[in-house]
Amino acid sequence: MKLGIGIATRGRPAILAEVLRELARQTMPADRIIVCHVTPEDVGEPVAGVEYLTGPAGLPRQRNAIMDRAADCDILLFLDDDFLAAPDYCAVTEAVFAARPDVVVTTGTVIADGANGPGFSVAEGRGLLAADAPPADRMAARPHFNGYGCNMAFRMAVVRAQGIRVDEALPAYAWYEDLDVTRLLGRHGAILRLEGARGVHLGAKVGRSPGLRLGYSQIANPVYLARKGTYPWNRALRSMARHWAMNLARSPFPEPWADRWGRFRGNMLALADLARGRLRPGRIEEL
Repeated sequence: MKLGIGIATRGRPAILAEVLRELARQTMPADRIIVCHVTPEDVGEPVAGVEYLTGPAGLPRQRNAIMDRAADCDILLFLDDDFLAAPDYCAVTEAVFAARPDVVVTTGTVIADGANGPGFSVAEGRGLLAADAPPADRMAARPHFNGYGCNMAFRMAVVRAQGIRVDEALPAYAWYEDLDVTRLLGRHGAILRLEGARGVHLGAKVGRSPGLRLGYSQIANPVYLARKGTYPWNRALRSMARHWAMNLARSPFPEPWADRWGRFRGNMLALADLARGRLRPGRIEEL
């Protein structure tokens, strides 16, 4: 099987270089590595063997550009530009796709996720990988609701046959675009979380959406996806309520890395737009 890796990047050239250096350690190297950036400054010094593609700004647009370029791949593994993959990540992923023709999406096991905190440095991420104890059964897997955008692989034959795209109505950082596209794929086969495909999500804070925009997306995107049919309403409502309550509770004493007040203002603006009947994900480009 031909496995490609796609990385959409913006504004993190130093971290991207370390991620690419880590990918060179894969026990089964990818057949192609495609990096989609917006400006030359996003990637810094080119790395030999890596394909660079210029695309329009916005995670969905960049990922669609990668899917178009990877038309000859059987498997396309999307990694965030701050995800450090364990050396056998590609080998485990390809083995599962080969053994399970019903599988359309896999997502790995994130042993540490800096997105839920201040984030990890590259050195810390490498230390976490080195200390990790993988399971004895590298092929162990279980059904999962959706793929996690920082590390998710698609069976490209299904993508092509069904004309599946990442929804470009979700602009910029595109909150929940991973959920949407993998749930679309999941209508045609199994979604699995792999125990043996492991990595660390550094959760770098540079290049993230401002708090106001993120807060708006935390309300607008679940509503949009629920109306679209890729996200059940009960889950969408729980997600909205959880983030609204967390942003409100932490606004007086926010974490140093999170603009909780901005997020809460974005939440309230989205709720007001919902009440007025004008809520849409693309509104964040006007904020």
